[in-house]
Amino acid sequence: MNLLITGGRGFIGSHLIDLLRRENKNIKAVVRRPSASDFDDVDFISVGDNFHQWDWYGQLNDIDVIVHTIARVHVMNDQAVSPLEQYRKFNTEATLRLAESASQQGVKRFIYLSSIKVNGEQSSLAHPFKPEDCPAPTDPYGISKYEAEQGLMDISRTTNMEVVIIRPPLVYGPGVKANFASMVRLVQRGIPIPFGGVRNKRSLVALDNLIDFIALCADFDKSPKAANHVFFISDDEDVSTPELIRKIAYAYDVTPRLVNVPVSWMKLLARLVGKQDIADRLFGSLQVDVSRTKSRLGWRPVVSMDEQLKKMAKVI
Repeated sequence: MNLLITGGRGFIGSHLIDLLRRENKNIKAVVRRPSASDFDDVDFISVGDNFHQWDWYGQLNDIDVIVHTIARVHVMNDQAVSPLEQYRKFNTEATLRLAESASQQGVKRFIYLSSIKVNGEQSSLAHPFKPEDCPAPTDPYGISKYEAEQGLMDISRTTNMEVVIIRPPLVYGPGVKANFASMVRLVQRGIPIPFGGVRNKRSLVALDNLIDFIALCADFDKSPKAANHVFFISDDEDVSTPELIRKIAYAYDVTPRLVNVPVSWMKLLARLVGKQDIADRLFGSLQVDVSRTKSRLGWRPVVSMDEQLKKMAKVI
């Protein structure tokens, strides 16, 4: 089986390549620049800054499966004149350009790493998002991802190429950056965190669980029922924000310093300083229902949240 993985040095793509190499898969990886640390048994395709304009003609004839992880990710305080236009250029148009070329060159399956933001920013407590729910993206990133999904499904209906769409929530694991890494640093330093009174539930997905699921979908002999479906993925272990902080503290062998501050006060402060979106993620609920994923493909998480956090603590 020959696979093409876009984003070969990204947080998800690089770990996926490492897993698939151990399974003796033939891999091509799309990256921006060549590197001296590249694996000798992986064929790296360097596209520079022109992925969204890259000509794929003749480069996919020997590829069975594409795993597309490259994206313009969520940008805080986006300074683009038209953020939606920029997101569409990279997340929608570039994705469909690649998929159309793939369908014409005989690729059998296209796996698209989308986002739970396609469903919205928050779910109601104890009422998780389900695959059959009507998508309701609210920001340019989520909109561009949903438009890419729609275009991919159109391609699958008119060609022989299967499409698999995966909508993960927050992904964490060794090498994670952004807000999750910031929270880990706060916990490690013993800084008091005023989230002791937060009562929410959030789904997360360990990096090891996500790449295991992607690898399952990449093997169409093992996952024939994945074709042309949308899948939610998580650790199947929802936690509140203070529960997550306690788990991080346990993994890093430090004492959690949680302080009870009224959530209404913190939300007001967040609005005043223009951080409403961060407050929504910290205090709101976002749960996903993975029952269809488990029943349709027989998949189960390969690591628990505690195990993945412990693995992070050994690396970071």
